[in-house]
Amino acid sequence: MRKKIVFSSVACLLLIPLIFAACAAEEAKTIKIGVIGPMAYVQGEHHWWGAEIGRDTVNAAGGVTVAGETYQIELVKADSNEILSIDDAASAMERLITVDQVDFVIGGFRTEGVFAMQEVAMDYQMIFIDCGAATVELCQVVAEDYDRYKYFFRVTPMCNTFLVYNTLMEVGMAGGIIKAQTGIQRPLRVAICAEGAQWADAMVGAMQALIPARLGMEVSGVWRPSPTATELTAEMTAIEAANTDIIMPIISGPLGIPYARSWGELEIPAASVGINVEAQKDGFWDATGGFGNYETTLNTYAEGVALSEKTLPFIETFKAKTGQMPTYTAGTNDAIILLVEAIERAGTLDADAVVVELEKTDFIACGGHIVFTGLEDAPLGNPHDLMYGPGYATGLATQWQDGANKAVWPNLMTGDWEGVFYEGTIMWQAPPRLIEKLTAEAAEE
Repeated sequence: MRKKIVFSSVACLLLIPLIFAACAAEEAKTIKIGVIGPMAYVQGEHHWWGAEIGRDTVNAAGGVTVAGETYQIELVKADSNEILSIDDAASAMERLITVDQVDFVIGGFRTEGVFAMQEVAMDYQMIFIDCGAATVELCQVVAEDYDRYKYFFRVTPMCNTFLVYNTLMEVGMAGGIIKAQTGIQRPLRVAICAEGAQWADAMVGAMQALIPARLGMEVSGVWRPSPTATELTAEMTAIEAANTDIIMPIISGPLGIPYARSWGELEIPAASVGINVEAQKDGFWDATGGFGNYETTLNTYAEGVALSEKTLPFIETFKAKTGQMPTYTAGTNDAIILLVEAIERAGTLDADAVVVELEKTDFIACGGHIVFTGLEDAPLGNPHDLMYGPGYATGLATQWQDGANKAVWPNLMTGDWEGVFYEGTIMWQAPPRLIEKLTAEAAEE
């Protein structure tokens, strides 16, 4: 009997490694998604946090079913350092693919870095979903060489051409309110203050032509500070000297903080209406010492404003996790979930098969309705980009009003956008110093 007990105990001990090995094999069924971005900055932080929420949503729902097998999502973080170094961005993508051996990649922010990462990803036929860079050419290459670039898609933001359209509507709304409140009759003057980065180049050129043609306003000048500048006293002084009424920032990176702080500290009598990604984050108010009051920026999310039925639950989850409102780069959440849906439809992790299913995407996202442009219907020759306009990706704009970031656009819309309005949007406010200046000027006209 004792021999039998000893034998049974030894047999059980021998089975333990086999049991652990079986469990490990079961746990090894993962889909590895690389999340690449400038992790030392808010843009990369929100890439990562958005992706974590997407991963947790998928895994909590049972994971990913592929050909009858269940997989869990595993994330791999990669700091691209792309705001400072294009070479670092390319190297980070290379490591994700060759060392970490990820199955898919999402993220990217600075256009120059994303172009470099795109080339590396395409060399390996790796699906790369852009969640940060806006330059339209990133998707136009899909049309130019489909077989090579078909693995690239953009989930957020809309391309820079459509960002131009949104910014013009945002500025047009502000201009109408300014004129109604002051009685000024002359054309308003707009200064363009765009960071010296590639994504902004085409936007600056377009704005110089379209501000007069579409808005009936004048361009008082163009300023292109370094993306890493820490103060803009010289630029703001020159902008004020040009008798500017509205400053149009085109800023996606950390420059947005010194820009807004300089504008407020110097009490420049002009509104600021455009794109300032730093103004999307909760920390903007404290980072500018409150001098960012009245700053207005295109955005994706606003407190209490739903672009779809998924928006508000996502915002609440993000805030509970991080204590912050999400910026647009948190669209990695949507990227993961729509990618998983495409994988399940394809029934395989094979990149070519998943591309076919991604092209069929019709997805209600936290940031709106995502449908990708096709080879035949891409309005700008930009396949795998976001469909834009009412019913699709519209975006919104927010303004800092006395410490709170409020949705202010779409509002007072006309033409094809008439009736586009999100519950919770309020009226845009002009800085009092501008109203005072223009009211006095109107009285002398």
